[in-house]
Amino acid sequence: MFSKITKLTWMIRLFGLTKVAMIAYCRPSVILLNESTLEIKIPLNRRTRNHIKSMYFGALSVGADITGGFLALPPIQKSKRKIVLVFKDFNAKFLKRAESDVHFICKDGKAVKDLVDLAIKTQERQNYKLNIIATTPKISDDIVAEFELTLSIKDYTNR
Repeated sequence: MFSKITKLTWMIRLFGLTKVAMIAYCRPSVILLNESTLEIKIPLNRRTRNHIKSMYFGALSVGADITGGFLALPPIQKSKRKIVLVFKDFNAKFLKRAESDVHFICKDGKAVKDLVDLAIKTQERQNYKLNIIATTPKISDDIVAEFELTLSIKDYTNR
């Protein structure tokens, strides 16, 4: 039987193959998944690095996007409702060169679950600013980038 982590990794990759090719191209893997946290890794390789051999900012953006989006997947699936999510904005601070595999970490799982519950209750669009950090654990625990994405969800079940 597949673990939750393996299953989510394959769900992300399938989503990439069928919906957003850039995700599949970057080959993300799930490192950690629990009620509060999702950690995704994108490898530094020929596909994801730039001309100075650090991770290209486009690949870093993909990592932040899927970390925020797929953190919302378990509570949305558990609700068994037709909830659609989008990102309203995307802010990034690139602090250091990412010179090895990058781990993207979002610890807003509880807030996202509460957001899903609120969207169901109110039947109105709800927003939450997700905070995602990127690190290169092979090199150091220093943060290489910080992201803030506004997750916007709405329940379309009764439409």
